[in-house]
Amino acid sequence: MKQLNEFDDLLDLQAVDLEIDGLLEERSSLPALEQYKEAHEAAAVASAELEVIQEEAKRIRLALDKSDGELTIAEEKRDAEERRLYAGGLNARETGALMAEVEMLKTRTADMEVLTLDLMEERDNHQVVVDAKTAALEEITANEERLKGVIKTAWAELDAEIARQEENKLGIVKLIEPELMEAYEELRPIKDGVAVGRLVEGICGGCHLRLNEAEQLQAAKTSPPRCVHCRRLLVILPGI
Repeated sequence: MKQLNEFDDLLDLQAVDLEIDGLLEERSSLPALEQYKEAHEAAAVASAELEVIQEEAKRIRLALDKSDGELTIAEEKRDAEERRLYAGGLNARETGALMAEVEMLKTRTADMEVLTLDLMEERDNHQVVVDAKTAALEEITANEERLKGVIKTAWAELDAEIARQEENKLGIVKLIEPELMEAYEELRPIKDGVAVGRLVEGICGGCHLRLNEAEQLQAAKTSPPRCVHCRRLLVILPGI
């Protein structure tokens, strides 16, 4: 009866191990994990896009500052030359040259005003894009953080249950002979976690194949009993 009890203990151990396997699988395949990965990748893309548009906006601001500064200098020079022209006291040749200079400065300032206005419009348009990209990145990042919290909570619950099952496992392992444990641990990895099955109405609980009477007797005489088909450990009820 001791061996039968030990095999029942193996079935209990296997149930716990399969439960742990399921919990570990659930831990590694949470839907939120894939969603977090997608959110993380989206955040990286959005961040890179924002960086590019911010660099372009910076270039435009610098160009605008330069244009605005040059426009101010040109306007001041134009105004100064106009004051000289209107002040009089110049001969005809000097007056003609100064008038040409003033007209040139007027044309230059007009062109620079157009350039400055274009850069201001471009700056404003880029700022709209920067604001939109920033808002999009903040939304993606917030979702990434939310998913991180979901994963952390789920993992904490699963880890607590895994720890409870591991504690149960330790209690069962103490009841099983080392030789049986060695056979069990050897079979589990190569039998999809199912190393032991109960023989019920001639059918192996591991591979679900039927053993005829001769095969059942052969299995019962083996130490420890094994299915003749799948070589899993068999729990055989007395009377076989």
